[in-house]
Amino acid sequence: MQEDELGILGVASLTEHYRSGDASPLEATRAALARIERFNDAVNAYTYVDAEGAEKAAKASARRWGQGKPLSPIDGVPVSLKDLTNVAGMPTSNGSLLGSSEPCDADAPPAKRLREAGAILLGKTNTPEDGWKAVTDNRVFGATCNPWDTRLTAGGSSGGAAAAAALNMGVLHQGGDSGGSIRIPAAFCGVFGFKPTFGWTPQWPPAEEPTLSHIGPIARSVDDAVAMLNVIGRYDYVDPYATRGQPEDWGQDIGKGLEGLRIAFSTDLGFAEVDPQVATRVREAADRMRDLGAEICEVDPELPSPLWIFQRLWFTASLEMVSQLSDSERAKLDPGLYENALRAEEWKAVELFRAQAARAELTMRLEQFNQDYHLLMTPSVPISPFEINHQVPPGSQMRDWEEWAPFSYPFNLSQQPAASVPCGFTDRGLPVGFQLAGGKFDDARVLRACHAFLEAHPPRFPTLPDPAQRAG
Repeated sequence: MQEDELGILGVASLTEHYRSGDASPLEATRAALARIERFNDAVNAYTYVDAEGAEKAAKASARRWGQGKPLSPIDGVPVSLKDLTNVAGMPTSNGSLLGSSEPCDADAPPAKRLREAGAILLGKTNTPEDGWKAVTDNRVFGATCNPWDTRLTAGGSSGGAAAAAALNMGVLHQGGDSGGSIRIPAAFCGVFGFKPTFGWTPQWPPAEEPTLSHIGPIARSVDDAVAMLNVIGRYDYVDPYATRGQPEDWGQDIGKGLEGLRIAFSTDLGFAEVDPQVATRVREAADRMRDLGAEICEVDPELPSPLWIFQRLWFTASLEMVSQLSDSERAKLDPGLYENALRAEEWKAVELFRAQAARAELTMRLEQFNQDYHLLMTPSVPISPFEINHQVPPGSQMRDWEEWAPFSYPFNLSQQPAASVPCGFTDRGLPVGFQLAGGKFDDARVLRACHAFLEAHPPRFPTLPDPAQRAG
């Protein structure tokens, strides 16, 4: 096969070629590395690429396929990992001047599972410092640009993974989501992103606020995301928050369609402001879901904004991290991250306790809502991508990223599964995504509905960015 053809294939097509002998994991890996070489300067998705290690692993995978003994259905599939995830032999910078440039000694659970499955670990993708915000820029590697317009942000904190997925610089991309960090960049870059039920995709070391953090896939299709979940979505004792009960096959309900599903549709959750073009695209997607057989009920969960709850937890986690640093180390931090920590200094311990109680109430109300509706559909993000190197849209009068991401962090507080699904473009040609959230442990149902929509309405992806639009 031609390198260009091989470089855009998903998991099922790649492995079918491996099985037939039409192509090998080495050829697919070289195609992925060629795409990184071609695109990465424009978008800055990868911070570290291990071409030598990837080719070595691909040769071993090719031998296994040649013997008819692949380790798993993703043996030989090129993948990336977020630069908050430890990968043996690769540095973990955490997007921070305080991060290490030395290679890690051991794999974190996602990397360990992927390596054991024979996946080809290409390298690490960009993130803001410690994943603290919903755009991707840092003092070490700079900003990740949006592949649809490189003057704009890719979102965050898994912005590198989403930009890499949009341009197929590798097939599967591991993200992390503590407040929207998978779904926000997936929406901004026009790809699929999935945050599983908390504890079903183990991680270690823990995130700064471990009870908010979910590990999940960013990919071009639900099928590819499922292939990754079937590997990384397994219990691991090293994560003290990990839980059991994952489906044997995360895609067990794919193919069932939307018949029989009752989906609540809310354009604003009752409290959010939404750009009219985003609202229109998401409403059109809801109509398409109805045409595919779902029962769509326009209704709000009638929740107050949980912004204050999330910020009490998020900023306090920043304060705990900052409190362990020297003055010289603090001076190297992203100023916004440091500002968050200082704001938490003003709060009393009882306020954190009250936030935890309010979080439990929010979770109970969302779970109760899911007794009447199988899924809840909203926009993924209420705005379009904005200029890079800004935490909030310039001129918006906003202070914090959470203010423009009201649909994502509620489902980190509730620990429920949620996905972002591409559903069209604004008049400026920028991607729009809708979010589907389900009750705890209803991951297979969320994936089923996402798959049905994308099978009927396949997304389109960007081509090589125009060099004239490259950010300065």
